[in-house]
Formats: sequence, C-alpha cells, structure tokens
Amino acid sequence: MRKFGLIGYPLSHSFSKKYFSAKFDREGRSDCVYDLYEIDDIQKLREVLDANPELVGLNVTIPYKLQVIPFLDQLDPACEAIGAVNTIKISQGRLLGYNTDYYGFKASLEGWLGGLRPKALVLGTGGASKAVAEALRDLGISFLFVSRHAEVGNDTVVTYQQLKNQGELVDQYHLIINTTPVGTYPSTELTPEVPFNLVDSRHMLYDLVYNPEMTAIMKAMAARGAKVKNGLEMLHLQAESSWEIWNS
Repeated sequence: MRKFGLIGYPLSHSFSKKYFSAKFDREGRSDCVYDLYEIDDIQKLREVLDANPELVGLNVTIPYKLQVIPFLDQLDPACEAIGAVNTIKISQGRLLGYNTDYYGFKASLEGWLGGLRPKALVLGTGGASKAVAEALRDLGISFLFVSRHAEVGNDTVVTYQQLKNQGELVDQYHLIINTTPVGTYPSTELTPEVPFNLVDSRHMLYDLVYNPEMTAIMKAMAARGAKVKNGLEMLHLQAESSWEIWNS
C-alpha cells in the first residue's frame, strides 16, 4: 500500500482527502490511500512518519508551510527561493520539500488575468503568500504585502490601517489577493479588513480560500462591481503537481 496524506492544524476545512480519494477511485489505484494527519505541533511530524512507514508523500497546510522546513533533508531549488513548503516527497527515508502552490496559483492567475498585469495587494504574509509573491514576480506584477502590523525597514509591507487611511493604495492597486484563511468554513462571516467602500469595477479579487465557494470578501467586493475568483482551480492544479512529484 502506498500512503499519502496531509499535515496541518486544523484540517476540518481540507479538500485534499476527498480529492485524492476520488482520484484513486476514478483511476483504479487500489494500492493508494490518502489520510489526514492533524497535528497541533510540528514536532509531532516524526510521530506521524514513524507510525506510517508506507508514507511516500505529504501535503502541508496551515500553519506548517514554514515550520516544516527544518525537518526536511533537501529543498527543491525553486522551493528554496519561495521559502515555504506545501509538498513533501519521502524517498529512501529522506524528506524532500517542494512548493506546488506556486505552480497552481501562477497557472490559474495567468489564465484569469489574460494579458492584464494590474498592481497587486497581497493580503497576509504567511506561507501561502510566499508562493504567491514568487508567482507575481515571475508574471511581472508589482505588489505590496498587507499585514496587521508594519515591519520596520520593509517598504513592501503596508498595514490594513494604511489601506483605510491612504485611499490611493486601493485606487492604484487593482488586484487584491487573499492568502489568509480568514473567511474559511466555519467562520464564513469574517473578512480581511479591506476598505470595501474604496473598491469599484476596476478591481479584481483572487481569494485562495475555496470553502465556502463564495466567501464573505468575495461577496463584498462583487457587490461593489469587482471581478472575483476563489482558490478551487489553484487547489486542483497544485494537487496534480504534487501527484507528479510523488511519482517522478
């Protein structure tokens, strides 16, 4: 039996088990299984590995995309540049780190934007934002990170308060990308602190959240005339990239 799975905390929102289980059924892969490994501390990764010697691949989700790196034996060069891991290949006892969020997001965003290259505001500075930032750089899109707190000496980070106080930021940056988990089921009524009164039909929102299908921030921006998209297509693309890595 070949085992695959997902580590993170919590995992009640995850689509991965359903996606891969359906894939295995559809493709007649009776020798493959995908499980969820909900761990409340990254130190418990070793327990998961010891208890499941058949594991050949893991996905990594919030909050461990950065924390898992010290546990890995090697990073894919592209993943090293991003600085976050969402896929682990287990080969001959070695843990090899990759980032398929980058590939999934880049392909999905590029197709959605067509030839447009609007300046972007990236909500959040966690693991998912690292892959998004690398994809934006490769697409030639300038961006700013948006965080609750300012970072001294870092002029690429602005605060949510600055978005409210400096209306020109929202006026000039027409692509908004939510890389935070805010609005994910079951807390579906929550939104990042975007000044929606400054949003109009020039704006586009790409929300990496996919559950629910229409998040509160998507509803709020669509009501102001913005074009919106959730992260489900990205999830499918990154999952297939993970599968390719595990079987390469």
